[in-house]
Amino acid sequence: MKVTTIAIDLAKNVFQVLGMTADAKKVYNKRLNRNQLKELLCNTPACTVVMEACYSSHYWGRVGLQFGHNVKLIPAQHVTPFVRGNKNDSNDALAIFEASSRPNIRFVPIKSEAQQEVLMMHRIRDRLIKQRIACTNQIRGLLVDFGFVFPQGFTAFEQNIWDIINDSEQRPLLRYLLNQVYDEYLQITKQLKDLNKLIKQKVEQTETGQILLSIPGIGHVIASAFEACIDKGQAFNTPKELAVWLGLTPRQYASGNKSQIYGITKRGDSYLRKQLIHGARTVVSHAHKKDDALNQWITQLKARIGFNKTAVATAHKLARLMWILLKKQTRYQAQIGQTAEIILCVR
Repeated sequence: MKVTTIAIDLAKNVFQVLGMTADAKKVYNKRLNRNQLKELLCNTPACTVVMEACYSSHYWGRVGLQFGHNVKLIPAQHVTPFVRGNKNDSNDALAIFEASSRPNIRFVPIKSEAQQEVLMMHRIRDRLIKQRIACTNQIRGLLVDFGFVFPQGFTAFEQNIWDIINDSEQRPLLRYLLNQVYDEYLQITKQLKDLNKLIKQKVEQTETGQILLSIPGIGHVIASAFEACIDKGQAFNTPKELAVWLGLTPRQYASGNKSQIYGITKRGDSYLRKQLIHGARTVVSHAHKKDDALNQWITQLKARIGFNKTAVATAHKLARLMWILLKKQTRYQAQIGQTAEIILCVR
């Protein structure tokens, strides 16, 4: 029997592999190690390979493409409902196969190594930001018991720490410990500056990056993360689908004739959504200084529903606008005398 679909339950070293025919009959369901899985993909004639979009899925997706297979990555939340019986690798592989045959499943595009390098930079940058904040917050709290209270901001932190370290009247152990922390802080800050510089260089080298940077509120970090996660948005048919994937649309609970709308769903990539909202906050803060259609809409909305809700709504609009401009391969141009709805609509 000819195998037309291979469903793989991914892991670190041991993989459950299910081979199915065109009429959904099982040919094999076996456990393989990493080398055996590569040999199977290499020796099997071109077919469909389906996997859950999770740990190491993009690597194995590229391996499958290398051997001529049609690889599909399924979002994890779409696989879970098809797991039958006890939770084990065999049943998981069967659930992946069944989920892949369902209509209206949106598969995850396989990321290239270049895209994953950019995402790696963003993940490391996010960790370093948290480490720097943790470092400064800890020292601020500890020094309160010594009578030192610093103003907010990194500049004030650096100046005050430096003054204490160079004050010969302070206790030697205190100065030694602060010197160690200050060196750690400077090292983290240098790493962040280097990463920000590298992200800026990468995003300015591509046409997609230039298009994204032309949009208000979209800086190098957002443009870089968006390009690495979504590329040109080819996985989405409409800008609304992108906004839904990002979790920027309202959460609905409906039963019968009753329908309730809550806050945003917060689905999708939390890092990208966070960056978009931060960019939107900047746009909202300066909207009253400009008179183009988008900023007029923001100013009117802010007067009705407040700053925070307007920031989320603006992030939603910016995400849709990014998809539209990438689809058309044109840069953003502010419109005067038109409503923002006209600018952002897709016919």
